[in-house]
Amino acid sequence: MTQTIAPRVRTLVLLFLAVTGALLAGAAPASAHAALTGSDPERGTVVDTAPAQISLTFSEQIAVSDDAVRVLDPQGKRVDKGDPVNPSGTTYAVRLLSGLPDGTYTVAYQVVSADSHPVAGAFTFSIGAPSETSVSVSAQGSDDGLVGLLYGFGRYVSYTGFVVMVGGAAFVLACWGRGSGVRPVQRLVVSGWLALTVSTLGLLLLRGSYTTSGKAGDVFDLSLLGDVLQTKTGAALVSRLLLLAAAALFIAVLFGAHARPSSAPTADDGAARPRNDSEEAEEAEEKRDLNFGLAIGGTVVAAGLAASWAMSEHASQGLQPGIAMPVDVVHLLAVAAWLGGLTALLVALFRAPAETPVGRDTVQRFSRLAFGSVIALVVTGIYQSWRQLGSWSAFTDTRYGQLLLVKIGLVSVLVGVASLSRRWTARLAEVPAEKAGTGASGTRTSDAGESDTGESGSGKASVSAGRTAEATDAQDASDRQDAQGAQGAQAGSEAGGTTGAGSVRAAQLARQRTAVETARQKRLRDADPHRSGLRRSVLAEAGIAAVLLAVTTVLTQTEPGRTEQEARAAGASSSSSASAPTGQGTGAVTLNMPFDTGGGKSGQGVVTIDLEPARVGDNVMHVYVEGTDGRPMDIPEVKVAFTLSAQDIGPLPVTPDRITTGHWSASGVQLPLAGDWKVEVTVRTSDVDQVTVSKNAQIG
Repeated sequence: MTQTIAPRVRTLVLLFLAVTGALLAGAAPASAHAALTGSDPERGTVVDTAPAQISLTFSEQIAVSDDAVRVLDPQGKRVDKGDPVNPSGTTYAVRLLSGLPDGTYTVAYQVVSADSHPVAGAFTFSIGAPSETSVSVSAQGSDDGLVGLLYGFGRYVSYTGFVVMVGGAAFVLACWGRGSGVRPVQRLVVSGWLALTVSTLGLLLLRGSYTTSGKAGDVFDLSLLGDVLQTKTGAALVSRLLLLAAAALFIAVLFGAHARPSSAPTADDGAARPRNDSEEAEEAEEKRDLNFGLAIGGTVVAAGLAASWAMSEHASQGLQPGIAMPVDVVHLLAVAAWLGGLTALLVALFRAPAETPVGRDTVQRFSRLAFGSVIALVVTGIYQSWRQLGSWSAFTDTRYGQLLLVKIGLVSVLVGVASLSRRWTARLAEVPAEKAGTGASGTRTSDAGESDTGESGSGKASVSAGRTAEATDAQDASDRQDAQGAQGAQAGSEAGGTTGAGSVRAAQLARQRTAVETARQKRLRDADPHRSGLRRSVLAEAGIAAVLLAVTTVLTQTEPGRTEQEARAAGASSSSSASAPTGQGTGAVTLNMPFDTGGGKSGQGVVTIDLEPARVGDNVMHVYVEGTDGRPMDIPEVKVAFTLSAQDIGPLPVTPDRITTGHWSASGVQLPLAGDWKVEVTVRTSDVDQVTVSKNAQIG
C-alpha cells in the first residue's frame, strides 16, 4: 500500500516502458540456466563409422558426475566409458567403446547448470543407418517428480519466510515502534524465521536427490549431502543457516529490550510517578541508539540472507554478474519491505489490541516505505528483464517471458488496490476510532496514539462516539461484576472447603472474561467504518501478494527466455548444418511447419522434416515433432506424402518408423524427378484430433 502512488502510476509505467525498450533494443547475448547448444555427432545425423567419443556443448559451464552423460545402444545397454571430461570451455565429452555396430544410439544427459538448476535431455544419432531402438527417451528430469515438487514448495516457503521475517521487522522498526510489544506481530516475525529455517534445512536435504536421481529414497543419503556441501548452492544454504542464527539474536533484541517501555506507566489516579525530564531524555537517547543499532544490524543480516539467493542462482551467471547480484539483493529486500510489511500491517489491523491501535501516522509511514520499495522494484525489475529476456519476442515466445508478464500484471493490480487503501488511510484522520477507556467527558485517544480533548460534538460522529462510550462503560461494569463474582466464588470455596466446585466456577468465569474481552477488542476495532474499509483493502493486497510470490518462485526455477531462444536457434542451426550441402549433387532440406490439431495446447507444436541429400533417387528422412515448449512430443502417428504437381506425380505416401519420443525416420525415400515438390505431413495427436500441414521443397 502506498501513500502517493496513485498520481504517479502513469509516470512509473512510462518510465518502465521507455527504459525497458531502450535496454531490450540493445540487449546482448548472455548465458544463464544452461542449455545444450551443440553436439558431435549432431542430433539425428547418420555417421559412416563409429565415433571414438560423444561431445556436448552447453551455453554455460555445468557440473557433471560419472553418470551425467550416458550413451545407449539400440538394446538399451550403455556403450560409454563414463567419467565425462571437459576438454575446453563449455564442451564436455565422454568416450565410447570400440567396435560399435550400426544402428541408432541414444545420448541422455543430466547435469547441473552454474545457476544451480538441473538440466536434462536426450537425442539420437545413427551409425551406418537408422534402426529400431528399445530406448524410450523421456523429457522428464530429476526435478519433475515428487522430489522436484517438494523442492519447489520448499523454495516458496523459504521466500515467504524471508519476506515475512524481514518485512515484519522493518515495519516495526520504521513504521510502528509500539508494535514490538504486540503479540500477534511478534508471532508473525518469529513464524517467518521458523519457516525460513525449516525450509532451508529441507532444501539442503533435498538438494542431492533433486540434482541427481530425483528419488525420494535418496533424500537422506549422506554421501549425496556431502557432495551438496561442496557445491556453490550447498555453501549458500549453509551460509543462510548461519545468518539465521544472527537473525534470531536480532529478533530477540527487537521483541525484548526494544519492546520495553522507555518510561514508567502512569495510571489515571496518579499512583505511579512519571520519570523526570532528564531521565526521559536519557532513555529516549538510549532508545534512539538501540533503534539505530537494530536498523544497521538488521539491514546487514537481511542483505546477507538475500545474497544467499543472488550468489547461487540466475544473478550469479551470465551477463554482468558483478552488477546483477547487488541488483538482485536490492530487489529481494524491496519485495520483503513491501509485501512483508503489508502482511505485518494486515496482522496489526486485525489482531492488534485496542489499547495499541495502528494509527494514521503508522499507515502513512508504511505508505512511504512501500512507495520507495515499488520504485526499487521497477528499476531492478527492468534490469533483470533485460538481462534474462534480451528481446521483445521473448515476452510471448518463452515460458519465462509469459510468467514475467503475469508477474507484471499482478504488480499492476496490487498497485491499483493500494491506491484504494490510500483513500481509506486519508479518511482515518476525519473520524478516528474511539479507544478503550473513553468517557463522557469527551477525552479520547486517536489511532496515532495522541491524546485529544474536546467537548461533545454533534452529528453522526458524536452519536457514534457516545454509543461507543456507553457500550464500553456497560462492558466495563460487566467485567467488574464478573471479577467480583470470581473473587466471591474463590472466597466461598476457601471458607466452605469446597475447593473443587470453586475452582470450576473460577475457571468458567475466567473463560467468560476472556470471551468478553475478545469481543470487546473486536467491537472497538470494528467501530470505525473507515478502519474496516482499510482492513478489507489491505487483505485484498495481501491475497494478491501471496499469488505474486508464488509466480516469482516459479519464475526463479524457469529457464530464462533468452537462453531458451538461444537453445532453439542452436537446435535449428544444428539441424541445418547437419543437412547442409556437402558436395556435388548432395545437400539437404529442412522444413519447419507449425501445426494445431484443435485439441488445445496439447495439440499444438512444430513438425520438422529433414530430407537428405534432397536429390533424385534414394533419400533419408527424419521427422521431429516438438510441443510449444520445445520438448519432444509423444504423439501416436505421423504420415508424410510427396507430390510433384508440375509432372502430375503423387502423392507418394511415406510412413516413417518411430525411433523415440518425438522422432521418426524413414530410409530409401524415392523421389524420381527433380522439381518443386509439395511435402505434406499429417500429424495425429489423439484418436480424433489430427491435421495436415504442407510446404514446398526444391529437390535435385
